[in-house]
Amino acid sequence: MPSNADTRTSPAGPETANADETEDEAAEVRLAAALATDLDTGFAELVRRYERLVYSVTLRSTNRRADAEDLAADALLRAYRALRGYDPTRIAALRPRPWLLTIVRNTARNAAREATRRPGPPPTFDAGGGAGEPRAGGPTVEQHVEADETQRRLGELLGELTETQRSAVVLRHVVGLPTSEVAQVLGCPEGTAKSHISRGLHRLRELLATANTTHTSEGMDR
Repeated sequence: MPSNADTRTSPAGPETANADETEDEAAEVRLAAALATDLDTGFAELVRRYERLVYSVTLRSTNRRADAEDLAADALLRAYRALRGYDPTRIAALRPRPWLLTIVRNTARNAAREATRRPGPPPTFDAGGGAGEPRAGGPTVEQHVEADETQRRLGELLGELTETQRSAVVLRHVVGLPTSEVAQVLGCPEGTAKSHISRGLHRLRELLATANTTHTSEGMDR
């Protein structure tokens, strides 16, 4: 991350972005070295650093919190098992974040394929960690409902994209990965990754416009 002085004196721009990416790369090198030196200790650091990111990606893949938690746990377990089969030299050469997110993506794809082969569960209400009386000073019930509805609609619209476009958009604009890392996760050249991101965003805008038009029409009919 940029220094406090950089943050105070200059707005975010190319130089700040480059500094962030340089620091990210240095952090990735340190994490890979920690994994190569002591796998268990290094993996605990990897989980601490990236578990929220992993959950964010799996949530956009499933749009159900319970399923997202299961997928995230499964992906982390697969990552640990894979690392146990690597020698220290191979581990030290890893870029842990895109490597881990590639496993997350493959785990989600496998789960989606398996889901098509079995009946789906009955519909459930996902309260997002416990509904109830709003905490003092916290969001109102109405605000919670509006936020949950926005997330639900976003999840549904993302589900209309191809898997590759959805992954590209989520990794770039939800997770915030640089395009170079998106390309690594997708296993394609950077220019192709940019194309997937652009097409995914264009399709999302079309879907959102259609959804908003439908929602407005339904409201006028009531």
